[in-house]
Amino acid sequence: MVNRPLAERMRPKNLDDYVGQRHLVGEGAVLRKMIDAGRVPSFILWGPPGVGKTTLAQIIANRLEAPFYTLSAISAGVKDVRDVIDKAKSNRLFNTVSPILFIDEIHRFSKSQQDSLLGAVETGTVTLIGATTENPSFEVIRPLLSRCQVYVLKSLDKDDLMALLHKVIAEDVELGKKNIVLTETDAVLRYSGGDARKLLNILELTVNAEAEECGAIEITDAKVAERLQENPAAYDKGGEMHYDIISAFIKSVRGSDPDAAVYWLARMVAGGEDPKFIARRLLILAAEDVGLANPNALLLANACFDAVNKTGWPESRIILAETTVYLATSPKSNSAYMAIETALECVTRTGDLPVPLHLRNASTNLMKELDYGRDYKYAHDYENNFVEQDFLPRELSEYRMWKAQPNPAELKLTEHMKRLWGNRYI
Repeated sequence: MVNRPLAERMRPKNLDDYVGQRHLVGEGAVLRKMIDAGRVPSFILWGPPGVGKTTLAQIIANRLEAPFYTLSAISAGVKDVRDVIDKAKSNRLFNTVSPILFIDEIHRFSKSQQDSLLGAVETGTVTLIGATTENPSFEVIRPLLSRCQVYVLKSLDKDDLMALLHKVIAEDVELGKKNIVLTETDAVLRYSGGDARKLLNILELTVNAEAEECGAIEITDAKVAERLQENPAAYDKGGEMHYDIISAFIKSVRGSDPDAAVYWLARMVAGGEDPKFIARRLLILAAEDVGLANPNALLLANACFDAVNKTGWPESRIILAETTVYLATSPKSNSAYMAIETALECVTRTGDLPVPLHLRNASTNLMKELDYGRDYKYAHDYENNFVEQDFLPRELSEYRMWKAQPNPAELKLTEHMKRLWGNRYI
């Protein structure tokens, strides 16, 4: 009988053995509380490969003792979805817990496939758990997204990966028979890239290469690098390169190096990368890294995304190149990105502060009697379409969210704000 791969042998069966994602499943975390209470809504797990999306779904099904169905968006069609929903309806008659339908790579489902899930999710016929490596905001239809929570899974950090290494060496039925010594771990951690599956594949490859030798099996950086050069497919080089190259591309555009940016773009084009994937990254770059220093960048990036969806390869390479060069050569600012991050931190820290009465919507007589909207000043009734009044909760009146950066476009915005607000925006 052929042994199962190490990653499969060591797949956790419960949350206590699950490595990483403590912000979701650690003691007191939001998803852990729902699992312990036995009430789990439909949700989507968004994160890079090898961080435990499939494993977490299986653990939840086991914990809730719920029927578990799984579909891969690569191979399943609308008929497959309907067949599973019909089975789930039958199971629902004999179970108090909704069956769980796990859909891997849900971002690959077409609109019609996603539409076919809506009724079953809405009525609780199934509890949907979707897994995706792509931003659900772009790839999941709005009606389905509104019915699901989205939980973000993170790449495993060094401590998580080291804990996993020690765990498998001590507990795996096959590796436990060998004397494995972790002399150096930098290479195995670096090549794994936060991916647990890749980490275990690398360890297994390195150990098996010396399985016939006597004595201790020493894991060193040199051995790991050598084994991976001999067996590049063993550690999913395509997956690693996918994330490494898009990272280099993003950083080159952010760093205002058009030559490097176009080079990494060419690497993705030559490798057959999905042009929509690249266009989405350019959209994000335009808002996050160019921002208010050149607001036209977002317009061009959005036009690029639309054009790429209409053309495809090979013509899309020209559209992507134009946008890449434009963004790389544009002045940079992350003030909008920093503003929303600051605001979110403020919301987390201060909670749901009440909306000031004068800003509330007085849509009924009762609301008007309660002074909703009273004393609100309509800006267009005043000179220069502006009148000074408070728009933040009183507790935050002195708190600054947006801080301009010293580029020509934002200096102009700052001067305008100073004319309106005086010293507030100095």
